[in-house]
Amino acid sequence: MKHALTYNFASINAVILSLLVGIAVFLTSCTERFEILNTNPNQVTADQMEANNYRVGTKVVSMQSLVIPVQEHMYQFNESLTGGPFAGYIGSTVDTWLTRFETFNPSADWRKWPFANVITEFYAPYRGIVDGTDDEVANAFANLFRVAVLNRVTDSYGPIPYSDALKNESVTVKYDSQKDVYDYMFAELDAAIAAFGDNASLSPDAWSKYDRVYYGDISKWLKYANSLKLRLAMRISYIDPEKAASKAAEAIAGGLILANADNAYMHPAENRMALIYNDWQDHRVGADILCYMTGYNDPRIEKMFLPNTSGKYAGVRIGSTVAKKTDFVDNYSNMAISSDTPILWLNAAEVNFLLAEYSLRFAKDNAAAKGYYENGIRLSFEEWGAGSADDYIADSESMPAIYTDPLGTYSHQGRMSECRIAWEEDGDEETNLEQIITQKWIAIFPLGTESWCEYRRTGYPKLLPAVQNLGSDNIDLDHHARRLPYPVEEYQSNAANLSEAVGILDSESVNKGGDSMGTRVWWDCKDWSLSE
Repeated sequence: MKHALTYNFASINAVILSLLVGIAVFLTSCTERFEILNTNPNQVTADQMEANNYRVGTKVVSMQSLVIPVQEHMYQFNESLTGGPFAGYIGSTVDTWLTRFETFNPSADWRKWPFANVITEFYAPYRGIVDGTDDEVANAFANLFRVAVLNRVTDSYGPIPYSDALKNESVTVKYDSQKDVYDYMFAELDAAIAAFGDNASLSPDAWSKYDRVYYGDISKWLKYANSLKLRLAMRISYIDPEKAASKAAEAIAGGLILANADNAYMHPAENRMALIYNDWQDHRVGADILCYMTGYNDPRIEKMFLPNTSGKYAGVRIGSTVAKKTDFVDNYSNMAISSDTPILWLNAAEVNFLLAEYSLRFAKDNAAAKGYYENGIRLSFEEWGAGSADDYIADSESMPAIYTDPLGTYSHQGRMSECRIAWEEDGDEETNLEQIITQKWIAIFPLGTESWCEYRRTGYPKLLPAVQNLGSDNIDLDHHARRLPYPVEEYQSNAANLSEAVGILDSESVNKGGDSMGTRVWWDCKDWSLSE
């Protein structure tokens, strides 16, 4: 039995070996045609993808989609629930939302959206470009969009992961001070500006398929980059006026968005904001902006907003307790928006108001400041198709209206401000600055995060006091939230770096409140008494 069994195994092994050799020979003869036989003749090849800029182009689209987020939930958390309410633009209508940013008690699952979700989604396409191509324009886009996206993050939080984020595939990395983040951003903007300048005559065809803002027109991207640089320069104008003036002068010399034809608008296939406002009806327009615009008899109001069911323009007081959603939906005005509305990034009106402030505070040229101020208003009227702005600009009497709540709960006695429209020829710097920022605030709606930044930086426009603080942070209701709290997940997975970041935040802040919504970020340093 033993010898027979050994013989049988040997025979079997010989047969198997013979079969394997035959298969190997067969496979060797076939591998030459394997790629051909297993390739879809209609599939785009790797060479074709490179030739059509597909690999890089799709990453550009992804990054553009995060400057002002086009995905509806991402947009809602970054604008409708945070920047919009804090800027006096937007209030919520949902009666089951008991923990909200606008009442200063956001839930843990809400806190991660404006921070971790934005950062993680951005760095995948960003690394794909900076690690995957030497194309000068592609890298300029990557650097420009890193600034445009993460500027909003640092302005909302203060210190953020920035310089170390490229060395690590996660956001579990060290944080940079906001001052250092701004230094990095200016350097990256300057590099992008230089690259766009060198390639300004590049045919739009190179990027038109993947650029949903300027469709490959590099000369317009150059203007946008300089305009963004001017915005950032004025952001630090109180904390570092010397650097602000220098960077602003560079941006001005480089060429800016000065006409509506050059406005930066994202054109997604579908504007999903329409879902948020028209279908879900989770938000209505804020009382603050509608009090200003109704008091000013502003003709843009009919272009920007929809009347309530009573045919009136009425806004919701930010932070109101929502007893019944349908009451809020019916009684307060909505945004005028549809699925084909482009998404504003930066317009010529804003640039003119930035130039007005620069002329007022740095150049000390009141006549130039007035000229830019009035031109900013005219450009906004033109952008909204609101007719001539002449009568509006000449109005020296109208003031913001006193707020009367249609539901009778949150009315406010007294005006928010006595700011007039017509340029105050004999006004002091603060009087004119309030005029500039107030009109800019109207002209850049619905850029909530940007307007919230400007409100914190300058104290303007003057807003209604916050209704209530339902959270544990020490919030000055007259001055609203000054920043967002870091996500709970950062405390769990990045505790050491976050602890260091909170220490950096306090070292840069004028009121040193730790990871609180009441803590002022680095550039938020203006003496409040100047604007009260």
